[in-house]
Amino acid sequence: MLVSRSISMWSLPAIGCWNPFAFARFRVSCTFSQLPVSPKDKTLRTIYNSGVIACLRASSAELAMSAACAALNGGVSVLEIVMSTPGVLEVLQQLLQDYPTRTLGVGTVLNVKDAKNAVEAGAKFLMSPTMVNGIMDDIEGEFLYIPGVMTPTEVLTAYEAGAQIVKVYPVSALGGIKYISALKKPFPHISMVASQGITIESTGDYIREGASSVVLSDAIFNKEFMKQKNFDGISQLSKLAASRAMEALEWKQQSSLNESCH
Repeated sequence: MLVSRSISMWSLPAIGCWNPFAFARFRVSCTFSQLPVSPKDKTLRTIYNSGVIACLRASSAELAMSAACAALNGGVSVLEIVMSTPGVLEVLQQLLQDYPTRTLGVGTVLNVKDAKNAVEAGAKFLMSPTMVNGIMDDIEGEFLYIPGVMTPTEVLTAYEAGAQIVKVYPVSALGGIKYISALKKPFPHISMVASQGITIESTGDYIREGASSVVLSDAIFNKEFMKQKNFDGISQLSKLAASRAMEALEWKQQSSLNESCH
């Protein structure tokens, strides 16, 4: 599968490092990026291009709806609602109507039944803290499944089972940024989402060290803000998180282009 990131003109190599082979690769990438993509590939590309998956868990459907709107209005384009949230599927369906261009999914999916219900409700992606047997095999449809992994063996097992991207969880307990960096060395071809205990301040470092995206839960949906229903605060945190991720993604893109000049 070929997933191409959008490349702005300012990020092209400078004349001083002109490389005809790199330019040829750039032209091929642009050509392929214009080809039709499946809904699943579109979801994956959005995750790559956003750098942040906002993870929402709430004590009520009303709170979940308001907090989700605040985050989406703030700037995040990918939102995961935890399965245990009351009325999660109804909230998902309403958000899909109100934000048709955003990528919305369901997280902490622990069994095939919940996975099927989430997909039927319109989830573009599902996420689990582990690899749940049957989700990739038993459910048909154009949704993206992101299984949770912890060890190198689990990373490779999930990839060989068909996962296009995996969630490294619980990343902070495993060593954080250094763990992602170490894990990417033997698996540079496997896309990874870093999840658990990540702050907005560390978002850029995770991406620069190899994560395709990061999951931010309390960092965006601050517990005190949720309790106080401070949705303006949540929106501001969302805006800051999206900005930090974009800076890191642009840095990574520029570094990749510079390397192709040498």
